[in-house]
Amino acid sequence: MTKLLDVKDLVKHFPVRGGVFNRVVGNVHAVNGVSFHVNKGETLGIVGESGCGKSTLGKCVIRLQDPTSGEVHYGGQEITSLPHDAMMPFRRKMQIIFQDPYSSLNPRLTVRALLKEVLLFHKLVRGGAELDARIASLIQKVGLRPEAADKFPHEFSGGQRQRIGIARALALEPEFIVADEPVSALDVSIQAQVLNLLMDLKDEFGLTILFVSHDLKVIEHFCDRVLVMYLGSVMEEIACEDLHARAKHPYTRALLGANPINDPDERRPLTVLQGDVPSPYDPPQGCPFAGRCELVTDRCRAEMPPVEERADGWRVACFEV
Repeated sequence: MTKLLDVKDLVKHFPVRGGVFNRVVGNVHAVNGVSFHVNKGETLGIVGESGCGKSTLGKCVIRLQDPTSGEVHYGGQEITSLPHDAMMPFRRKMQIIFQDPYSSLNPRLTVRALLKEVLLFHKLVRGGAELDARIASLIQKVGLRPEAADKFPHEFSGGQRQRIGIARALALEPEFIVADEPVSALDVSIQAQVLNLLMDLKDEFGLTILFVSHDLKVIEHFCDRVLVMYLGSVMEEIACEDLHARAKHPYTRALLGANPINDPDERRPLTVLQGDVPSPYDPPQGCPFAGRCELVTDRCRAEMPPVEERADGWRVACFEV
């Protein structure tokens, strides 16, 4: 398969300022040396607890935030070193669907004005009848009625607003989309509708998707592979179809054990993690999961285990599995 996205040793630290002179007194270690790739037409899920760096990783990949270090290769082109004006051709190819659709939409613009702004800025249509036809087509593709074009964001439900966000992302005919927890703020029944819409659009347009979520059930349903993150680091990467049978990292097993089940016969022991997630401002030495891991050894507390490929499509960062 052809790699569309190849990320190597990506790091993102946010400076913390304090004191009388507002100097940098430390850093929040949001993403710590993450490497992965996404093949063309594939959906890679990123899962982890809140604050593990998954949304920051997605934004760094498309340069909404500039990484501290590391490389991002898109279609063979390294893009982290490009000046912002040279990023314009890539902006059309890479889009994002935000977690909170209401805060990402301009409340003063109608849906028609929102989409018109995107299409005209990137010079995808000339205006007039061509512009109106393109807007109508986008609204229809995301399952909204034609009259939605002349309404404002506050006149829609949460699920409808997310459909507008999807329409805006699709307006540029992108190849790659970062879906940043696109259904986490929606009711469960609406979540299913939006996920099914995304799956249909992925097939129709041949999209490649980086799907960020804290819900492993959603990841299993929607993605081809999953990257498990904890405190800014990769714990495990595995194909979703092998998740229950082959996942070995203690953190991944704990996430699986916490998943709600539909069939009582599938009930499995619940792994209750002790302690709290360490602070990204002062991360521990060694493996970030060591303080909560049942397999921990002195080596785990002293050294960060490398992410090693153990089998085709399976990588894990653990000395004990």
